[in-house]
Amino acid sequence: MEHITLLIGIVIVTALVFDFTNGFHDTANAMATTISTGALGPRVAVAMSAVLNLVGAFLSVEVAKTISGGIIDEDSGIRPEVIFAGLVGAILWNLVTWLAGLPSSSSHALFGGLIGATVVSVGLDGVNGDAIVMKVLIPAVAAPVVAGIATVAATRLTYRLGRDRSSEDTAKGYRAGQIASAALVSLAHGTNDAQKTMGVITLALVTGGVVAPDSDPPLWVIVSAGLAIALGTYLGGWRIIRTMGKGITDIQPPQGFAAQTGAATVILASSHIGFALSTTQVCSGAVMGAGVGRKGAVVRWSTAGRMVLAWVLTLPAAGLVAGAAALLADQGNAGITAVAVLAVLACGAIWALSRRKPVDHTNVNEVGAHEPVGAVTAALRSVAPPPAGVKPSAPKSAAKTAPEGGIAEHTPEQIPTPAAASSTTR
Repeated sequence: MEHITLLIGIVIVTALVFDFTNGFHDTANAMATTISTGALGPRVAVAMSAVLNLVGAFLSVEVAKTISGGIIDEDSGIRPEVIFAGLVGAILWNLVTWLAGLPSSSSHALFGGLIGATVVSVGLDGVNGDAIVMKVLIPAVAAPVVAGIATVAATRLTYRLGRDRSSEDTAKGYRAGQIASAALVSLAHGTNDAQKTMGVITLALVTGGVVAPDSDPPLWVIVSAGLAIALGTYLGGWRIIRTMGKGITDIQPPQGFAAQTGAATVILASSHIGFALSTTQVCSGAVMGAGVGRKGAVVRWSTAGRMVLAWVLTLPAAGLVAGAAALLADQGNAGITAVAVLAVLACGAIWALSRRKPVDHTNVNEVGAHEPVGAVTAALRSVAPPPAGVKPSAPKSAAKTAPEGGIAEHTPEQIPTPAAASSTTR
């Protein structure tokens, strides 16, 4: 029993480490657009998000039940070392995608890790295929599409309603709306992602005989999971915030408000139903929808393509790493120790690589921080007005008379074309 108790303790600590990485990996979901538009300063934004993530962790346990008693069969012979191996796979994938600045799914990394470790140690009978299809795979496909479509409609409606007013008149209102919608996304993130760690810890307690099957997470589990994800959120995953805020499209306050409102609605609805969807995919889909919904904006499809590729790879990649860790962990105490040592070394190596080109709150919004323009983006830009913030060379007199707020058919801060500029100066 001492060994089981010690092992469960190791699993709990590892689960909280995953929760921490989930926090800084997913900070961008709520705050990337708010930071990129200047509605809130970077530090203030992540602090607010951290507090609301903690609050959201106490609002529901439906997703935790999906994890602890839905995806993995508690009665199939799952042991704590299997859960430990699954968490290692999820943590390493989170760190790899964070290093690349890709907003991949922490949720699917966790699912992939647990499924891979379970299949290797127990077999296919250890996973509930129906639950995976209904509560993981279908939401993974549907949620970002629904969020994207809703945001396209919301963005177009927002610009249409404000077409007769300048950006100076509407800027404060949109920024206030962005702050409110970002707060809602952070709260929704707490109701969904913090619970995944609660479910994993509860599953470990069930496998160790500490709590009965089908139990709700104990209060101390809810508190510790909420604090871990809040701390990770406060530290901020600046690389992913840069990608979400600047790398997909040039977000303006009306778009940010529409994207965050659409994402929060989808996340809260799924949390109520018990769908353990990826908040990252929902928010990324909403940001792409905001880019498509604004006339003159260009979505950087090369960045979007890399993100979608990361989404597709997340489940199998985390599962393969977790499966290898499970093979090693099944060898006993020496195997578990080896997995822990290798995981720490891998995490340290990723951290060292990240220090070569650090990204933090001081340079997260640097112009030109995103990836080079791809061929598709370049072609679209040749026939579309330049996105906001991109100012082509033009006579100073034309620049002064150019509208800074064009809410309707042109983009905010858009400078007239040379032909239009010449007609203006005449």
